[in-house]
Amino acid sequence: MSQPGAETEQRPPDANRTDEMVFIPGGTFRMGSDHHYPEEAPVHRVSVDGFRIDRTPVTNRQFKEFVRATGHVTMAEVPPDPAQYPGALPHMLYAGSLVFVPPRRVTGLKDWSQWWTFMKGADWRHPYGPKSNINVQDNHPVVHIAYDDALAYARWAGKDLPTEAEWEFAARGGRDGEEFAWGDVLMPGGVHMANIWQGNFPLQNLSEDGFERTSPVTAFAPNGYGVYDMIGNVWEWTSDWWSQKHEAEAPKACCIPHNPRGGPQADSLDPCQPNISIPRKVLKGGSHLCAPNYCRRYRPAARHAEPIDTSTSHVGFRCVRRSCVAE
Repeated sequence: MSQPGAETEQRPPDANRTDEMVFIPGGTFRMGSDHHYPEEAPVHRVSVDGFRIDRTPVTNRQFKEFVRATGHVTMAEVPPDPAQYPGALPHMLYAGSLVFVPPRRVTGLKDWSQWWTFMKGADWRHPYGPKSNINVQDNHPVVHIAYDDALAYARWAGKDLPTEAEWEFAARGGRDGEEFAWGDVLMPGGVHMANIWQGNFPLQNLSEDGFERTSPVTAFAPNGYGVYDMIGNVWEWTSDWWSQKHEAEAPKACCIPHNPRGGPQADSLDPCQPNISIPRKVLKGGSHLCAPNYCRRYRPAARHAEPIDTSTSHVGFRCVRRSCVAE
């Protein structure tokens, strides 16, 4: 949220600037996958209108400019409202965010709490806790960003958040139906194409690609459209509410109002937390924590549900600008 009365002479980026955006021509593609996780199915034909998308995820430098201009305070910096979390112990309702902490040992891979810690003082300025900082990471993607934080930035910049269809179309880089954003081989010629986990997650991180955590947003080659970092590094928010699987004949288009489905669907709520009605949006792209033995979601078709109030050390975003006007 923005602090009341926060004023500055700084202005949002010029709405006509395109140097940090890439134009994606409209087209029809095969969205989803029938060969991996069930929520990616079924494959279905989708058409999108042309749009511009950020060349990279929003960086720490860009987010600093936004905060300096608006006084925005991210959700990770504000203690949770007890009314929204019935049953929570008052002393546990403090400002913070989820941080990946490598465990010494694990019992299976189903319980993510073995490596995720809700850490007091973790936020976009302090990605790994209050003693960390982003002083030399201006060109890394901003993290610990909840959905409303991403949306606030997008509106300030005169942009929007991408729909899931727009995001996936852009991520494919013109390679319709292929496994990855660069083809059907994870490491063509033994070359790392994205910042993902190498080794036995979560115990062994070999960092063969040169990065243990996030990486600069242009560290890896762009895709066929000239867009960087659509796969790996950080997950990215989209504007679509979560659903357990794709609707085969669901209408998809670019020129639509924000929140295209009008509101959260029943399956956008987390069934594991029936007492907490926090809807979920779709994340895309995977992150530096995705590994062949866990979360093989470093693919354009992959998707993940994220509560809109949640921020983590591996979730960021990018924006789009549409040339059309919704009716």
